[in-house]
Amino acid sequence: MSLVSVGTVAFDAIETPFGKTDKIIGGACTYISLAASFFEKGAKIISVVGGDFPQKTLDMFSRKRNKY
Repeated sequence: MSLVSVGTVAFDAIETPFGKTDKIIGGACTYISLAASFFEKGAKIISVVGGDFPQKTLDMFSRKRNKY
């Protein structure tokens, strides 16, 4: 059995009293799939990202999918 997450993968800007970041990975699909990767080897993502989305982030998703 495998899990497919369909949703948002994006970069967020977060500002708190302790600091600010302009480009941190976010989106519901991101967190669902990364959490699922600890329990399900075949966790997959369906999402739309722009052509400027960093390859290193896409590679991170691939590594997590194949790790467990």
